Amino acid sequence: MAMKDYSDEFRADAVALFESMPGATYKSIAADLGINRNTLRTWVLRDRERRGAGPDTARETGTAVRLVRTAPSSEPDERIRQLEARVAELEASERKLATERDILRKAAKYFAGGDELVISRFQFVDDHRDAFEVKRLCQVLGLNRSSYYKWRAGQGARAARRRADQRLAVRIREVHGDSRGVYGSPRVTAELRDQGLHVNEKRVARVMRTFSITGIRLRRRVRTTVPDPAVSRVPDLFQRDFTAVEPGRKYMGDITYLPLADGEFLYLATVLDCFSRKVVGWSIASHMRTSLVADALKMAATTRAGFEGAVFHSDHGAQYGSRAFADLCDQLKITRSMGAVGSSADNAACESFHASLKRETLRGARDYGDPVACRNTVFAWLTRYNTRRRHSANGHLSPNEYERRHHAAKLTLAA
Repeated sequence: MAMKDYSDEFRADAVALFESMPGATYKSIAADLGINRNTLRTWVLRDRERRGAGPDTARETGTAVRLVRTAPSSEPDERIRQLEARVAELEASERKLATERDILRKAAKYFAGGDELVISRFQFVDDHRDAFEVKRLCQVLGLNRSSYYKWRAGQGARAARRRADQRLAVRIREVHGDSRGVYGSPRVTAELRDQGLHVNEKRVARVMRTFSITGIRLRRRVRTTVPDPAVSRVPDLFQRDFTAVEPGRKYMGDITYLPLADGEFLYLATVLDCFSRKVVGWSIASHMRTSLVADALKMAATTRAGFEGAVFHSDHGAQYGSRAFADLCDQLKITRSMGAVGSSADNAACESFHASLKRETLRGARDYGDPVACRNTVFAWLTRYNTRRRHSANGHLSPNEYERRHHAAKLTLAA
């Protein structure tokens, strides 16, 4: 704490220090001595008046100039006085440097291990304000004191926000766990809103990052389509439009591989309804013969109670271009559609579906294990996908719920 009554010796030393540094200003010397600028100025002017010396015009106007230091006086008393002033100057500088060194040492330990990304520099100032002056702490850390005090005034609001985030994180973990760890922030937000919690997706994403709650990221897709050059031309009736105004109008299908532990594979063929992205048919086998895709389409026909007037879109895989599959489509009264050869974009929605399946079931693993474990895992995911998994194309509703609401809306209009 600064002294209120200064001794004659302190005043003389302060004046001597100021006079020994021609390039310094009242403000800089006063800051080092811990006194008021005007107090130092008064002492200097009184000393000059006593000695009959005029005021230093440059420093009175606030302009610091560099002067060549005058030669040491030949008078012994004056020489001693100059040396004492120089010693006082060096001691003050040493005290300042020692304080800054101590602050930086503590800061290095405080922010060690990358914590500087999480712990505010303002927090460091607040934690050490009793050991050092706030002014000095802010100077060393390059902070504005007014900003620090503004930050300190908002501590209550921040603490309340942290508590609210912790409560939200509990709810997020429940939803995330219920999704078996696959949901990211958009689907988690949709689930929370359905539970009556009005929350912004950006806030959910921020809380998930803070508490290390993550969904499963996409794995690299592997292309499995094997075109048959002998296939007769089938038109592209979709033109990359994978939407539909009603269920049962447009379907799409594809095949994907399911890796096993022994280096072998199972293969999954699926049929999706473009309206809700519901999986209406699927088949798993250890081969990629035409019967694989045929079984999936037959299951879809049973699920939808017929295909009359509908369109089925696929890539140019040999299974979809076979004569047997064409005959099955004719028998089920469904029109075939195919994208361009070698263009994955022409069946992008199906490929995206299979990518999601493997991302959320493999969870970064290289394989599913044995065939039984593989079938069980994929079957469980497919059924949960229809009943509970939220889909971005459906406004984050599950396929079943999306279709249920569509049918309910139609009945309301009809009434």
